[in-house]
Amino acid sequence: MKKLIDGVVSQLNTILLGKDHQVRLAVCCLLARGHLLIEDIPGMGKTTLSHAIARVMDLSYTRIQFTNDLLPADVLGFSMYDKAAGALVFHKGPVFSQVVLADEINRASPRTQSALLEAMEERQVSIEGETRPLPTPFFVIATQNPLEQGGTYPLPESQLDRFLMRVELGYPDPRAERALLEGSDRRAMTDAMIPMVSQGNLEALQSAVEKVTASDALLDYVQRLLEQSRNMPGVQYGLSPRAGLGLLRAARAWALMAGRRHVLPDDIQAVLPAVARHRLEQGESASSAHRVTQLINEVAVF
Repeated sequence: MKKLIDGVVSQLNTILLGKDHQVRLAVCCLLARGHLLIEDIPGMGKTTLSHAIARVMDLSYTRIQFTNDLLPADVLGFSMYDKAAGALVFHKGPVFSQVVLADEINRASPRTQSALLEAMEERQVSIEGETRPLPTPFFVIATQNPLEQGGTYPLPESQLDRFLMRVELGYPDPRAERALLEGSDRRAMTDAMIPMVSQGNLEALQSAVEKVTASDALLDYVQRLLEQSRNMPGVQYGLSPRAGLGLLRAARAWALMAGRRHVLPDDIQAVLPAVARHRLEQGESASSAHRVTQLINEVAVF
């Protein structure tokens, strides 16, 4: 399994240069059955990464451009009278895809943002009194611009908590940027990618994550992290039980990616910033990174 995962990461690294850690976190999020939020300024490769993941995993892919006039029906779908059928016929929205890119999600109104809530949590949508299951696997990758930019709406806490991880890509280093300038068009390279993982293989990898063991001592460490986050100065509310479950699930996936069948404290610490920062931000983006560093430094491993 490690060889297959390393091959996936290696291929993704040919598309998004110089961002190995962020690529690994994105793959980890998918293996852990979570959803990913990518925050950065335009032009940093957010859309490219999402499309590349869908290609290398051989999954159906839909991109939804979120704008301030986008309606929930534009995301979920709607019913229309079909004259030939003599009845209302439901037309599926773009959310009915295995990988859904919610591009610039914070440019849409809160009402439209919330249209994804049930889909992300329950892997289903309820429309017009009927519940419709979504494809399997179902992976939402949302991108957002920093709130300092005009025309953006903050994601509500309930929406943020649906994302297992949030990552920031940042500028490439000079060497990677030069290779990018000298290389081929990234869109063409992504379209030419050969899928490496079948749906069956992906489901097997996701099932293997659930079988990675965590000792009682490791669970004690996770509990101490959760408890400490709730008692930090300036934090109105700390990490929720759902965040704790997500942290453990992400750590299991990270351990599997390293070729292990058990979780180490290093796995927890590797994924903690991506899992916790957006949950501890609470209006202070600069403080959340410091809070996560505090958790890692101040909470005893054993």
